[in-house]
Amino acid sequence: MDGDVILQVQDLRTTFATGEGPVKAVDGVSFELRRGETLGLVGESGSGKSVTNLSILGLVPSPPGRIEGGRALFHGQDLLGLPKGALRAIRGDRIAMIFQDPMTSLNPFLRVATQMMEPLMLHQGLDRRAARARAVELLRQAGFRDAEKRIDQYPHQFSGGMRQRVMIAMALSCDPEILIADEPTSALDVTIQAQILDLIRDLTRRLGTAVILVTHSLGVVAGICDTLCVMYAGRIVERGPTGEVFEAPMPPYTQGLIRSVPRLDRRGPERLASIPGQPPDVIDLPECCPFHPRCDRTMDVCRRSCPPVTGLGGGREVRCWLYPEEAGHGR
Repeated sequence: MDGDVILQVQDLRTTFATGEGPVKAVDGVSFELRRGETLGLVGESGSGKSVTNLSILGLVPSPPGRIEGGRALFHGQDLLGLPKGALRAIRGDRIAMIFQDPMTSLNPFLRVATQMMEPLMLHQGLDRRAARARAVELLRQAGFRDAEKRIDQYPHQFSGGMRQRVMIAMALSCDPEILIADEPTSALDVTIQAQILDLIRDLTRRLGTAVILVTHSLGVVAGICDTLCVMYAGRIVERGPTGEVFEAPMPPYTQGLIRSVPRLDRRGPERLASIPGQPPDVIDLPECCPFHPRCDRTMDVCRRSCPPVTGLGGGREVRCWLYPEEAGHGR
């Protein structure tokens, strides 16, 4: 592994058993995360973004979920093969997660102090007094001016943005090496979204934490992510530096996503583009490109087989028959 690479996901595959057959929620996902890097996972709902990260942390409910294959190497140690106790020692300490809905992630029956102090006492070995002092300081860093008062309140006494700030403070309490933020702004209005993203960016840069940001909004990743992974039907269809992907998107799916975002640099009225059709049923995916029924550049080969991952140099990878394996350094 590269010395700067702290997490390496290789060919991750996760399925869910249903009455109609196995759902391939994650189907051969591979990526790397470097120290201090912010990596974005984007795509439509159901593309496998959240399940990818839940699989890495061993949080996929089993049954019905099952990790069928792959590895998640954290400093060379495969998280997928660790005993539950060893993984629990890493989760919340060296790798932390901000979940999508803070109201369901926080226990409504416990004061914020209790919930913030628990990981500090468990992972850092602090006593109650030291843990409380650290929790108050974390809330203050997260933007609470009256942290000493607010820490003794219950989650329902906080607004949605404040609850998300509490979740961020909890996630960063043990100075993790990796922070996974799963749709951290999806339930918030635009103004609060910007504040939360600024808070994540400032705190993680101060701590040197690497971030995996899960979102369906390209506008969110544009200003915060170094690397962008575009997911579709459980697979990564494009990966590369964020600026390059926005400047020259390669697969038709990525092009469609970017065309659907409003542009502030264009004058006059303009109709937004949209991707026709619906995402595929991942219960019984055919052995072909899953995007071809919605693509306006479909070729015969797209209907016959799934394209391989083609490396194009400079950290760019693409999974599309428009960029055949012979044209790059495919694998």
